[in-house]
Parts: sequence; C-alpha cells; structure tokens
Amino acid sequence: MHSLHLKKITLLMLAMIVITFTIPGKSGARELDEVLKAGKLRHLGIVYANFITKEKSGLDVELMQLFAEHLGVKYEFVETDWQNVVADLTGKIVRPQGEDIEISGESHPVRGDVIATGFTILPWREKIVTFSETTFPTGIWLLARADSALQPIAPTGEIQKDVDLVKQGLTGVSVLGLKDSCLDPNLYALNGTGATIETFPANRDLNEMIPAVMARITDTTLMDVPVALIALEKWPGEIKVIGPVSPDQGMACAFAKTSPQLSQAFATFFKELKNSGRYKQLVEKYYPSLFIYYPQFLMD
Repeated sequence: MHSLHLKKITLLMLAMIVITFTIPGKSGARELDEVLKAGKLRHLGIVYANFITKEKSGLDVELMQLFAEHLGVKYEFVETDWQNVVADLTGKIVRPQGEDIEISGESHPVRGDVIATGFTILPWREKIVTFSETTFPTGIWLLARADSALQPIAPTGEIQKDVDLVKQGLTGVSVLGLKDSCLDPNLYALNGTGATIETFPANRDLNEMIPAVMARITDTTLMDVPVALIALEKWPGEIKVIGPVSPDQGMACAFAKTSPQLSQAFATFFKELKNSGRYKQLVEKYYPSLFIYYPQFLMD
C-alpha cells in the first residue's frame, strides 16, 4: 500500500510540473503589461555595423533606450548571436527551410523582449516573429576599387533594371562572395553572368572582404548596405559602389507573435519619433551617407 501511495503522489507531482510549464505565456515572451510590471525592457542585440558597436552603443541601442524611456522602464542590453537570436525572443528553436521554417520540439529560454540589431525582414522570419515597419533600408551591393574599369551604373528608377545593368558588366570580372550567407553569389544568379566567382573563407573576418578588393586580390565583392556605407566613410576615394545585385530589402525590430500589445506600443512610439524628426537625426548620426543612396527613406 505504501508503495502504491508513493507512486500516486509522484504522478500527481509530475502532472503539476507539466501543467505549470504549459500554462500559456509562462515560458513565452513577455507582453506589454509584463514588461511594465518588471520595470525593464530587454533588448536582444548582436554586435553588427553601426547598429550595435563593440562598445554597446549604436543606432539600435539608442532606439531601444528611447523606447524604454517612452514606456517608463529601465533599459537592458542582452547580447546574443545570429544562431540564437530568434530562439532568445520566442523560446522556439527554428531552422529555416527556404522561405519556410521548421520548429524544433525543444524549448529555449526566453532572454529578451525585442530584437533590434539591423535585423533583415525575411519571409521565413516573418513566420515566427512580428516585424515593425522598416527602420532601415538595405540590400546587397557590388563594390569595386575606385580605379576599377567598372563604372557605377546610372540608376533607372527600377531596381530590377539596375540589377540587370550590374550583371551585364560582369563578364571576366572576379566577384567575391560568402557561401551560405546573404553574400552568397548563388542567391543572385551571378554564375550565369560570365563572372569568376570567388568564395571568401568562412572562418575569416568578414571585415577583410573589402580590403581584399583594395589589395587587388579580387576585382569586386558583394556587401550589404550598412557595412558598405561604413566602408565608404572609412576608405573615402578608395572604393566605389557599382550598383545593386538584389532587390531592395528592409531591416526592422522584431517582436514575438505572443506580444502584440508590445509591438503596437513600439509602432506608436516609432511613428512619433519619425514625425518629430528625431529618428532621422539618429540615422544620420550613425550612417551619415544613407540618404544619398536612399533619399526617399522616412519620407512617408
């Protein structure tokens, strides 16, 4: 009898544990009321370009600090990485499958309330997070040395025509890319352009890709807009933008789909920040040349 009674107690305790960990919201991302109650906004970020610098400053740091101030709570930076950032927000381990996703049965600790780190809006990410409106324009550009025979295209006003013009001039030109990343030449059908495709070693620092062009190791390199803008400021007169090889893309802040009120609170805050002109000032502080290439950004 004693053994049977002990088994019943054990089963009851296990059932209580299961119930505790399956109550909706308990293991998921926090909603607005929970953030306010905690008195703290946890900002998930990755050191990347001028969005988040090594010193933990940058465009997205200041943006989230202002959002926390708007909510009347303290700000906390939570450093993460590209492999875990979505799981750190949603508690779900996700594997992209093209434009779709596969969600693992494993759970992951939720470490933050919002992702803001130069986070590109991608179809597979839209299936697992809620994006804010675009906070930064992006895309993939082709960069060359300033003395290269390649000349920047004359923009047509239509992005696909601009991409086609860039590709038409690549016969016999070496193009440096990085496999299995947004800089992978295969994503932009560059193999059929007559270009010589060169692969950058995955274990090397990506900051060495543009210097490889400057050192004449390769004719050109693919690069995303934020990093390219910083490079143009860092090495004025030494490199140039030939043109885009991808359609226009956007970066935005990301919220868990279980946090619609927090997402809406940011939408209200961001609209006010844009209308006041303060956000444009922040963008110009960290990316002073952005509006040369994207004059219409923030004009809506």
